[in-house]
Amino acid sequence: GDDWQRFANLRLLYAYLFSYPGKKHLFMGSEIASHREWNHDRSLDWELLDEPNHRGVMRLVQDLNRLYQSSPALHRHDFEPQGFEWIDCHDAEQSVISYLRSGSDDLCAVVLNFTPVPRFNYRIGVPQAGRYSEVFNSDSRYYGGSDVGNLGGVNADKLSWMGRPYSLRLTLPPLGGIILRREQTS
Repeated sequence: GDDWQRFANLRLLYAYLFSYPGKKHLFMGSEIASHREWNHDRSLDWELLDEPNHRGVMRLVQDLNRLYQSSPALHRHDFEPQGFEWIDCHDAEQSVISYLRSGSDDLCAVVLNFTPVPRFNYRIGVPQAGRYSEVFNSDSRYYGGSDVGNLGGVNADKLSWMGRPYSLRLTLPPLGGIILRREQTS
C-alpha cells in the first residue's frame, strides 16, 4: 500500500505483538521503522527520525513498552489460561479480532481492525460492568495516525453480547488497534 497504509499496518502489528500472550522481540531498527534489514557493518538509520512517521513509530513502541510494563493484564499470566480469552476471532467479514487479557484485578480488552475502513458502532462483549478507558490507540495522531477512536473511553452497556453480560459500543480506527482497560472502582 501507500505510506499511510504501510505505517498504519506496522503500528497495528505492534499493537498485536504487545497485547498478545508471549515474549516480545524486536530487532535492531524495528523501533524506528527502518526500511532495510539490520547490518552489523553499518549504523542504524537514525536519520529516519527526522521524518514524522518514523518518529511516530518510535513513540508508539515506547508507549507500548510502558503500557506493557504497567498493565499486569498484558504480562502477568502470559503462559496461563486465565491470562487470555477470545472475545471474537470469527469476524472474517469485517477483519476484526478481539480478546481479553487479565492479570489479577487488571482487565484489558484488545480490538484489532485489519482493514483500512473505520468501524463505527462495533460491539464486543465484556464480562464486567464499568468504564473502559482507551489506554492505547495505534491510530493516534501522536503516532502519525488519523485520531479515530473512542475519546478516552466508553461505559459498558447492560446488553448481553457474545455470551457475556455486558458490551461495549466502539469506534475502531482504520488499520488500527485499541486497548481498553477496565477502570477500578473503589
